Amino acid sequence: MVQRPSNNEGARRKGARRTVLVAGGAGFVGSHLCDALLGAGDRVLCLDSFLTGSSRNIQPLMNHPQFRLIEADICALPGLGEPVDQIYNLACAASPPQYQADPIHTMMTCVTGTGNLLSLAEREGASFLQASTSEVYGDPAEHPQREDYRGNVSCTGPRACYDEGKRAAEALCFDLLRAGRVDVRVARIFNTYGPRMQPNDGRIVSNLIVQALSGQAMTIYGSGEQTRSFCFVSDLVAGLMALMNADPNPGQPVNLGNPGEFTINELAAMVVALVPSAGDLVYRPLPADDPQRRRPDIARAEALLGWTPRVPLAEGLAATVDWFRAALDVEAPRPIATPRPRLRHQAAAALGA
Repeated sequence: MVQRPSNNEGARRKGARRTVLVAGGAGFVGSHLCDALLGAGDRVLCLDSFLTGSSRNIQPLMNHPQFRLIEADICALPGLGEPVDQIYNLACAASPPQYQADPIHTMMTCVTGTGNLLSLAEREGASFLQASTSEVYGDPAEHPQREDYRGNVSCTGPRACYDEGKRAAEALCFDLLRAGRVDVRVARIFNTYGPRMQPNDGRIVSNLIVQALSGQAMTIYGSGEQTRSFCFVSDLVAGLMALMNADPNPGQPVNLGNPGEFTINELAAMVVALVPSAGDLVYRPLPADDPQRRRPDIARAEALLGWTPRVPLAEGLAATVDWFRAALDVEAPRPIATPRPRLRHQAAAALGA
């Protein structure tokens, strides 16, 4: 079957406003994407079940004339009542405590829910972007991770509902793309952070910041020498939009993340430098199947999209701490505070001092 031009292409030819569906639009990343799309002049349909999304994230948009909220689960997708030109699928819990809370629903969201949105895209002739994840690489034996690496994933462990669910969703996406039925793009998203993260979502950045601001002990799982790469949310949103609008369609998955690699101990030191009143570090056992190293190879995104992240971790962390401080209503520290001796050297090195 020959692939049809998308409504997105037709809308651009006629100079019409695009209508974009963002599934998971009230979530952390989704709400920032809604902001950016409205800023670009698009009409935005935000679909969210509020299982992990928050009405607070989209409250400033509720009176925008080109914003519409649809409260629904993509596993039981309702009719939209209007055509769409593009569909972004960000509708899935993304942190281990959240996706493990109801693993069956997580798997069905990845497979049944994604299938429902792909069927909608086929009916509408809409371009479709699947928010996949670096978790498809599992605990990688290859470093950094390139898109052609096939991964090291447990298909029966406690993270499998998400890891294998996202892998299955990718398979469905590429089957429909090869069949010429849907214009699909797949982004493999690495660790992302920034304002609007949920305080209790269980991600390492939000955990450490919330614990530090609350004066609690800061929890590190394992030795703290495992590594992660952290991409600020505005950089990720720019990458998602670049991938959706890439012409021609890359036809293959694209890593989106910041290639800067930090140990969790280094991250903790940076948080302490920003929140000197933080409590001590406490170390807990590493959860099952938790990756030891994670860093994206973004050569494909650079070559095909002209995309590279711009916000360094120190700058993004400072903005995120400020946001959490306001959200938690925590008084800002006095200006002359220094990190405790135990972490002073690490903090200075991490912040480039």
